[in-house]
Amino acid sequence: MTGFELYLKRHGKAFERYLATFFDDGSHSDMTRYLYGPLRTFSDNAGKRHRPLICLLACEAVGGDPAKAWPSAAAIEHFHTAALIHDDIEDSSLTRRDEPCMHITEGLGLAVNAGDLALALVCGTVVDDEGLDDATKLRVLAELVGMTTRTIEGQALDIGWARDDRFDLSVEDYLVMANHKTAFYSGGVPLAVGAIIGRGTEEQIETLRRFGQATGLAFQLQDDILNLVGAKESTGKDFRSDIAEGKRTLVAIHALGASPRRERLLEILSSRASDPAVFAEAVAIMEEAGSVEYARRYAHDLVVDAKAELQKALPKTTARGLLCSMADFFIKRSS
Repeated sequence: MTGFELYLKRHGKAFERYLATFFDDGSHSDMTRYLYGPLRTFSDNAGKRHRPLICLLACEAVGGDPAKAWPSAAAIEHFHTAALIHDDIEDSSLTRRDEPCMHITEGLGLAVNAGDLALALVCGTVVDDEGLDDATKLRVLAELVGMTTRTIEGQALDIGWARDDRFDLSVEDYLVMANHKTAFYSGGVPLAVGAIIGRGTEEQIETLRRFGQATGLAFQLQDDILNLVGAKESTGKDFRSDIAEGKRTLVAIHALGASPRRERLLEILSSRASDPAVFAEAVAIMEEAGSVEYARRYAHDLVVDAKAELQKALPKTTARGLLCSMADFFIKRSS
């Protein structure tokens, strides 16, 4: 287990307890049943909490007090919750981490509404933070608004390409989409916000932002790889769902440009297949084209370069070491 994994394990539960304080019962008993309860249940199944916790690490890495970053870190996690609820609806997904999606258990309307509340909590949490001065609040809010906009832009590309059956895409097209849809809120903005609250220099803030962008993209690439060939996922309901949904991943786009069996792969990705044997055939085509390895190398190179820049810009501290460990964890994890 890496140092970063130990950090997540050590601090994740405390942060989850803090997040739960945002999901009160409202002014009517049925608000618990129809809003706060489902949102709390969904949030409890939201993963390792790396986004808020790296925000705290960035604050510490520039010499700040990470306790001051807790509300802003929670705001970022609220956005993650909203994004997942809405993404599941937009993708017509059935499960999220082996549990039924909220729109399956609660219905479409209540799921949209719960996601909207999570979005409202993003800015509201920062506005209500008594530990930040107004100038810092405004800067953090600007970061969160930009993060939200970039993510929605990336989602528009992803959904639009799927709607129009677009596979005439380049690797560069994919990188624009993935950077917008994932890297801003999974890495770049959490680290920039933490550094802003920690009173880092402008150079430190921007270095951490770039580090977060690179590692956030690497995180997405590893997700794409694990969906296809991850050992632990092979028994999960979502295993190879990217093929079933015809996802435009870096692996798929590279294979469509490099494989002599392009037409067969395109047929599979366009057909919304459900047969595991067909999934296996698609993966074989991608592996034969060197596309899985291409994505692995791309993620590895992103992380190596990002770590080198971070180590030059920040003093050697435990927090900096944990951020470097995070980068390694993102590309080496098996789940």
